[in-house]
Order: sequence, then structure tokens, then C-alpha cells
Amino acid sequence: MCRTCLHLPVSLRRRRARNVSTRMAAMPDQLPSSRAHGRSAAKWVLMLGALAALPAFTVDMYLPSLPDVARELGSTDTLAQLTISAMLVGGGVGQLVIGPLSDRFGRRTPLLWGLVLQVVTSILCAVATDMGVLIALRLLQGFCNAACGVAAVAVVRDRFVGAEAARILSRLMLVIGVAPMLAPTLGSAIAAHTSWRWIFAVLALLGVVLGLVVLLVMPETLPPARRRPGGARSALTGYGTLLRDRQFMALAVIPGLGMAVLMSYVVGSPFVFQEHFGLGKGQFALLFAVNGLGLVVSAQINAALVRRVAPVRLLRAGLVLQALCAVLLLVVAVTEAGGLLGLLVVLWCVLAFQGLIPANASALAMSRHGEIAGSAAAVIGAVQSGVSGLVSPLVGLLGGGAVAMSVVMLAAVLGAIVVLAAATPAFRKGGWHLAA
Repeated sequence: MCRTCLHLPVSLRRRRARNVSTRMAAMPDQLPSSRAHGRSAAKWVLMLGALAALPAFTVDMYLPSLPDVARELGSTDTLAQLTISAMLVGGGVGQLVIGPLSDRFGRRTPLLWGLVLQVVTSILCAVATDMGVLIALRLLQGFCNAACGVAAVAVVRDRFVGAEAARILSRLMLVIGVAPMLAPTLGSAIAAHTSWRWIFAVLALLGVVLGLVVLLVMPETLPPARRRPGGARSALTGYGTLLRDRQFMALAVIPGLGMAVLMSYVVGSPFVFQEHFGLGKGQFALLFAVNGLGLVVSAQINAALVRRVAPVRLLRAGLVLQALCAVLLLVVAVTEAGGLLGLLVVLWCVLAFQGLIPANASALAMSRHGEIAGSAAAVIGAVQSGVSGLVSPLVGLLGGGAVAMSVVMLAAVLGAIVVLAAATPAFRKGGWHLAA
């Protein structure tokens, strides 16, 4: 202790010590470049990546089994598809409820309860005998799963800031982006050897495993000193703060439009490549894997570049390049130039640039409201579910072919550029200071 401090009254010295402790507790755990902290970051990426992937796998694993579900439960394809919509709606609402709870009670408690209910609803879905009951269970399942998405993003903000947060989020967005492409293949393999009901049994098992990981390995990242007290009024106040922040809301919408690009591909590609081009199920699964590789590569590139290039610059460049590729994709779809190969090459490029967009947009948005990271993550996740859920069905409404898929993907990318340009200084001189 310095000599000056020794002459201060005891009460003042104690107050200063408490203030220092509070500030230390409030500081995010930034990651130095040591090997030990490198291993720590890898641990967090693995844990949070698995949590972030669970909602996507729960939504998409039984997509190939929808006709079987409708037939076995004596229902229609339209009602079977509602089980997907119910999951997305439940996820959006759940994030808005669970986000403030995680700011008040910490990250672990809401997450553990969400995983417990995920296991219970998965088991009930596996034994459901009525389509109406299954739709209701999927709505509840989406609500419970929201805890995983909220916790994953909020924990990143608790421990990392700035470029490091963007780097970690790029790993998570990689998982979130690739999961919708790989989950249908895995679900198809399970259903081919058993029944669609076993898909929910696998989801229940995943919930148990993740619950044990959280319980035994994952520490609490939000200390009591940084928690936000209060009930519904406090939650509404936090959401009011976020909704009034124009730049935050713009950055929160962009990952949703990015997910709309991916979901438009997921929804439209079976009709385009299996019905129009006549690919078999095995070829189609390989196509999904190849396009998933594009996301893997771009996410890794983003994680490396974000250490040297501002996230807003990467976001801006990624959107512009993706828009150019989307325009070319529409031209190829309309003219059928290059046939199947031409369409695949350009589509791969559109999807590859996705790795530069959601992670950087989310990191920039979260950097603005670290004090209510749970609520901020909830808004980003809810907007993501809502926007992608509203946009992706347009592919079917427009005819379900390659042109329809390309039009919706291009519209989503252009929408993201307009939002970024209109509501943030990203395209103005000096706009790279957006993250400050």
C-alpha cells in the first residue's frame, strides 16, 4: 500500500479496496497470448460450440423424416412442417425470457434448467402419438433450448472483448452455421436404420452429456458483483435500452439475415439438387459436406484475420463480396450457365463468405452492452430465429427452384448491407471505429 493511502481514514481505505475488487470482478477475462491461455480458449470454444450446436441439431436433425412423421401420426405434411416453425418460435421467445434471467442469476443455473427440460421434452417427443401434442412439445423444446444459445454468446462476452471476442464468436458461428447442414445428414442416417423417434432419443442423450459437462467442467462466468438485480421491470428496462440503441439493433439483425441465407439454402437445396438435377441422397449428403467445408474455411480465416483487421472491416468486406457472389448465383440460376457445376461453384462462394458476417456483427453488437450481455445475446438470438424463420419459407412460396433460392439469398444479403449502411457508420469514413 502506498504511503498516501496509509494516512487515509480506515473507512475510506476499505471503500477504495471494495471499489477495486468490484472493478476487478467486472473486468472480462481477456486472453493473453500465452500457451496456457490458448488451451483455456480452446476449452471454452469446445464447450460453448457444443452448446451453440444443440438448438440447430434439435431443429434440423429430423428434417428428412418429416414425411414419415406425418404418415405415422396420420397427419399432413403442412402440420409436420409446423413442428419446425414451432421450434423456431419457441426459441425466439425463450431467448427473450432466459436472457434477463441469466443476467440476474448467472449463466449456469438457467442453462442447467434448460438442458434438463431439453432432455424431458425430447423423451416426450419420442413417444408422442398425436401431431398436435408433438407441435406443442416442439414449441416447449425450442423455449428450453434457447438457454444454450443465450449462455454461449453471453459467456463469450463475460470472458472476452473486442477482437478476441470476435475470434471466439467466429468459432461458435462456424458451429451454428455448419450444424444446419450436417444435422439432416445425421438424422437421415439414424432414421434409415431405426425410426424418427430415435432421433429424439439421441437429442435427449446429447442433453444429458452437455448437462454433465456444464455441471462438472464449466465455471460460472458472471460473478454476483456484476449481476443485474430486479425482476420483470429490470428486464424490460434492459430491453428498452437495447431497442433504443440503433446501432445495436442493426448489428443484431445482420446475423439473422445471414442465417436466412443459410436456411434458404437448407430449405431450397433438396428441391434444387434432388428433384431438378436428380442427385441421390448420398450425393446430396456429400454436397452438404462440401458446402459446410466452405464455412469451416472462412470461419478459420476470419478468426486469424480479426487479430489484425477490425471486425467492422471484415464484416463490411464479407457482405459486399457475398452480395457480388449472390448476384452471380442468380444469373447462373436464371441462365443455367455451367449447369450443375456452375451453380455449385458459385453457391459455394456465397456460403463461404458467410464466415465473415455473423461472428463479427455479433461481437460488435455485444461490445456495446456488456453490462446486460445475457439480454443482448437474447435479442440477437431472437432476431436471428425470427428473421430466418420468416425469410426462409419464401423459397417455397416463390416456387422452390434454383431461381427462388437465389432470389431469397440475394435479398437477405442486400438487406444486411442496407441495414449496416443506414444504421451504422460502417460504410462512412472512419467507420472502422464502430467497435470502440
